[in-house]
Amino acid sequence: MFPGQGSQKPGMCKDVAEAFPAARDVWNRADSALGTKLSTLAFEGPAEELTQTHNAQPALLAHGAAVWAVTKEKVAPHVRAAAGHSLGELTAYHTAGALSLEDAVRLVRRRGELMYETGTSRPGAMAAILGEMQRPIEDICREASAAGEVVPANYNALEQVVVSGEVSGVERAMELAKAAGARRAVRLGVSGAFHSPLMRPAEDGLKSALAAATFATANWPVYSNVSARPVTAPADARALLLSQLTSPVRWVQVVQAMAAAHPGALFVEMGPGSVLTGLLKRLAPNNPAMTCGTVADVNALLERVSQ
Repeated sequence: MFPGQGSQKPGMCKDVAEAFPAARDVWNRADSALGTKLSTLAFEGPAEELTQTHNAQPALLAHGAAVWAVTKEKVAPHVRAAAGHSLGELTAYHTAGALSLEDAVRLVRRRGELMYETGTSRPGAMAAILGEMQRPIEDICREASAAGEVVPANYNALEQVVVSGEVSGVERAMELAKAAGARRAVRLGVSGAFHSPLMRPAEDGLKSALAAATFATANWPVYSNVSARPVTAPADARALLLSQLTSPVRWVQVVQAMAAAHPGALFVEMGPGSVLTGLLKRLAPNNPAMTCGTVADVNALLERVSQ
C-alpha cells in the first residue's frame, strides 16, 4: 500500500537513503528526471514548500519507490497485489513494473502541477467528516450542493469520509454532517477541491501526461481507486488514473476487495507514516499490517519475509 498527499514530512526517507545505495539511487534519479533537488526538499524541508501539491506528490512517490528498491529482491516473489491512495496508485504501478521511475515521477509532478493550477483558478475546499451519521454522506452532499457543488471525495473508513467541492458547499456539508451526528467536521489544508468535478479543467493536461508515459502490463494487479477492481492492462490503467482526478477514492472498497481476495495476507504500507496501516486495522482486522518507511521498518520487513 502506498500513501497519498498528507503523509509527507521533512526528513522523510533520509535515513533509508543514507543507509542503502539502492534508495540513494532512486532519489538521484528522481532529482535528475525533474531537474531539481527533490531529495533535499524531502530530507530537509522546509515543510511549507514540501507540502505544496507539486512537491509533495513526487516526494511521496520517490519515498515509496526508494523503500521498494531496497526490499524488492526479497519481497517481490511474495507480492500478490498492490494499491495506493490517490497519487499512491501511481507509486503502486511503478512498483508493479508498469511505469519506470522517471516516467512515474514526471507524471506525478505534472499531476500535482495541474491540480494546483486548477485549485488556484477554480478555488475549492475539502473537509474530513468523522463519526457515524444518521444520513448517508451522498444525501448530505446532494442537499449541500444547493449552496455550492460538493461531493464525497475519499471513502477512507466506514466512519471517515472526505468531501470536496466549492467552499460554500463544503461548509454547508459540514453543518449538515454535524446535525446528522458526525463527531467532527474539519477543513483540510489543501490547495483545491481534489477528486471532485472542480478538477475537470486539469483533465486534458493529465490525459496528455498519461499518454506521454510508457505503461507496461503490471506484474501483479493494482486495485483502482475508482473501481476498487484489480487492473493490469496499460489502457485500463491510463483510463482509470484519468478518471481518478474527478472521482472519489474508494479506499474502503479497495482494502475490503484485496482482503477478500487474499485472506490473512500481510499488508505493507511503503512510505512515511502509518495512515493506511491504521485504516487497514479498521477495514480488514483479520489481515496483519506493518509500515515500511524507515531503516528499522525495512529491516523488520526483510526479517519477516526471510522467516
